[in-house]
Amino acid sequence: MTLPLNSIEHLSQRLQELHVRTRETPLFNPVFQLGLDLSRGLESGTLDLDGLEALVEELECASLNARTSRLSTLIQPTGPQDAVTATSEDDESFETFQKRWETPSLHAVFTAHPTFLMTPKQTQAVADAASNGAKIDCAKELSGAARPQVTLDYEHGEAMAAIAHAQTARSAIVREVYEHACGCWPKQWKILRPLPFRFATWVGYDMDGRTDIAWYTSIRFRLSEKAGRLARYADELAEIDSGHALIEVLRVASEHAAASARDFAGDLSEPKALSEAANRLTADDPAKLTTLNALIAQLEEEAECETENAKAAALLTVASAMRADGLGMAHVHFRVNAKQLYNAIRVHLHESPQLDLSSKGAVATLRGMLADVTPKQTNFASLAIESSTATRQFLAMAQILQHIDADTPIRMLVAECEQPSTILAALYLAKLFGIDGKVDVSPLFETEEALEHGGRFLEALCAEESYQEYARTRGRVCIQTGFSDAGRFVGQIPASLAIERLQGRLAQAMKRNKLTDVAALIFNTHGESMGRGAHPSSFADRLTWPMSPWARSRFHRNGIELEPEVSFQGGDGYLFFANDTLARATLNRIIADSPPPSEVCDDPLYQRTDLSLDFYRAIRAHQRQHLHSQTYSRAVTAFGLGLLNSTGSRVSRRQSDISADRDMNLRQIRAIPHNSILQQLGYPVNIIAGIGSAADGNYEELSALLVQSERGRQLMRLAQTSNALASIKTVAAQGELFNSAYWASRPYRGTEPHLSGACEVLAEYLTKDDRTGVFRRLASRLRVDALKLHRLLDQLPDEERFGFDQDTRRMIGAAQALRLALMQHMFLRAVSVPAFSRANDISREDVLEMVFSLRIDDALAQLRRAFPVEFPSPSDFAMDAPADYPDAETEGYDAITRDYIDPIERAYALMLRLSVAIANQFGAHG
Repeated sequence: MTLPLNSIEHLSQRLQELHVRTRETPLFNPVFQLGLDLSRGLESGTLDLDGLEALVEELECASLNARTSRLSTLIQPTGPQDAVTATSEDDESFETFQKRWETPSLHAVFTAHPTFLMTPKQTQAVADAASNGAKIDCAKELSGAARPQVTLDYEHGEAMAAIAHAQTARSAIVREVYEHACGCWPKQWKILRPLPFRFATWVGYDMDGRTDIAWYTSIRFRLSEKAGRLARYADELAEIDSGHALIEVLRVASEHAAASARDFAGDLSEPKALSEAANRLTADDPAKLTTLNALIAQLEEEAECETENAKAAALLTVASAMRADGLGMAHVHFRVNAKQLYNAIRVHLHESPQLDLSSKGAVATLRGMLADVTPKQTNFASLAIESSTATRQFLAMAQILQHIDADTPIRMLVAECEQPSTILAALYLAKLFGIDGKVDVSPLFETEEALEHGGRFLEALCAEESYQEYARTRGRVCIQTGFSDAGRFVGQIPASLAIERLQGRLAQAMKRNKLTDVAALIFNTHGESMGRGAHPSSFADRLTWPMSPWARSRFHRNGIELEPEVSFQGGDGYLFFANDTLARATLNRIIADSPPPSEVCDDPLYQRTDLSLDFYRAIRAHQRQHLHSQTYSRAVTAFGLGLLNSTGSRVSRRQSDISADRDMNLRQIRAIPHNSILQQLGYPVNIIAGIGSAADGNYEELSALLVQSERGRQLMRLAQTSNALASIKTVAAQGELFNSAYWASRPYRGTEPHLSGACEVLAEYLTKDDRTGVFRRLASRLRVDALKLHRLLDQLPDEERFGFDQDTRRMIGAAQALRLALMQHMFLRAVSVPAFSRANDISREDVLEMVFSLRIDDALAQLRRAFPVEFPSPSDFAMDAPADYPDAETEGYDAITRDYIDPIERAYALMLRLSVAIANQFGAHG
């Protein structure tokens, strides 16, 4: 080792030197060797944790600038801001212009799955730099910025801030629409009702997989959103006319809603407290607004009479915002799962409580129930008494529609929905509580089985007369396709292809059942992971990945109006809306990159199904093999969730998993943490794996098809981008941490005699550990598949080759090596802690296993229990009787804390900062 390893440049150079040695010894691992170099420096004293922290700060800074650069490239915030002029034709008719701007380009849903990766300071730094094309100056306080606890209230606050920026950007676009129309059609422009975007959120309303959201929490959020939106309307009007009569109306209504939000902020489990809060909300009050219809009509009438065009346009812009958002910051999505609905509906199956809800008989029974149901009145006591989660959701929606916002429809998303009877059950509850005219029930398809059989489900649902009547009442058919579990269990590329096939089946079902007179609203919850929204090549890829031109053409050719909807997920997604500049650039980019309506898609991928279907099935089969493999499952769960920061309020392990057992099942980890772990291990298996094997033996013909197909090129852009960031050597390096032979050999021939004892303990303990073999087997399988992938990529022309430069790979490699050194430091410190007695059924071996599985917080708690720094003193007690035992002063285990416990804690904190840096180089969390 000739270079001092005290800068990222030195680490990068060392990696390059080590990489050359793989030509001599193919099994040589540069990442692990660099980790060993750093570990030797750390354990010998030539490096210390302060020095390693300086390296971590460098890597953090580089990753934040990489994130900034990617964001700037995607949305070009410093470019032209006028989306209206850019999309208008010189000879365009008013009717064409009107249709385009009165139809949303996109419905954007601000969700909060756990993707709050960066600290607030880091997020602001990236947003500010991306907004003005600057580079981040990484001061120490930025790198070591405090990470707030990501609670539900924190998520909600972040969602509201992002939505506020999106609203401001949308209003700027609407204002430009009016100004452009005023210049082109001076006699018609005031009849325009632009609605370029709708916004929605499910933060605080998504009950699927959660038990930590009380029903009154959702009510509080809806009231606080109402108060915030009314205040913004008032501010917007005040900018136009400080003396406008509606300003006071809006401000008083905002204060009324805010007071009610405070009422619902406490514990309302007691009947008296709930009664007082509910009665104040439901009472008639001149300050209480439940509809904006009269205000919208007044603003539009004023604009019609206004002779000053600029003021008229401003008034119409406020009216447009009211029309879009109603009495809230955005539309809301409630969510339950099918099992919760089944439990709820059984109460109403009086004549056949044991009915199999997946049977055809259930559909007939529910059909009759829907025809005969008599709506019931409900109040907040109904909510408090109800024990069924699903029924509570419908009761909460009923109270919102009656007492908070009577105009804005609410979405009811149903997860794990695989039977038409589930939707009929939801419609029954909506009708029972008198809200079926304002609730859009939307089944979610994301499991392999749901995607495989979803076409038959949709055909059966659309054939139901009761559903047809409901769809025509609402004016739309709503479905949700999810990329999270689909991408985890099917693979990201097969999932995307399966989802678009399902979307095509919906178009067929609507056409066959004469539902072409209603719109198709398709919500794609693809989020921010690579393959689920984070497409580094372009924003156009982000928009067409979840709904391809082929899928869109199925609806256009059948005359079905299409309403595409996507999610911007958590902190990563909110980054696009972190300030007004970025929000405006993002909306402009969506307008510019949204594919135009087309009834024809002549992409050869859909014509050469003899090739494309086999390709899809082969990748899916390969992904399934990984999913069912004990090797893959053990590798992904080898460190539990210890490689990740907590980035959301929803637990990363499913809430049924009470014990943190050593044999964590892959299905116990949620989709986003699963994807994140793959990033951290060094290889996005669920994106890349299987492509090479699927092409085996047919490289030339398949590559030719993929190059000729726009969808095929998009698939390969994603695969190449992921592959450019991936490292099988890094996967293998993780397993060598548990290699007993490595630890036994490390101090061999007196190279590190001061570590002999600790290494001997590690070597003996790890003889029974399986993780080295697991990671080696996984790396071998990935390598065989990767060889075939590279053969396929070699067939692509140069202009279709896509990836990152070597500097990015070396940044990730340096971060991985540094983390390996820190992990070795923790392992060595853990086995060097003196033996302690078993307590609370926790032994020293249990604590070691906690460290090896990166359950560091648990391990530290046990070590601090075993080696306390402070003891109770006799002087702490006011005793009348004398005593001279024990001694007044008893020494704590300060030295053990200083030499072993604190270094483990600090090393782990640095590890987690490196995890953020790696994720930022990938471009997203998960």
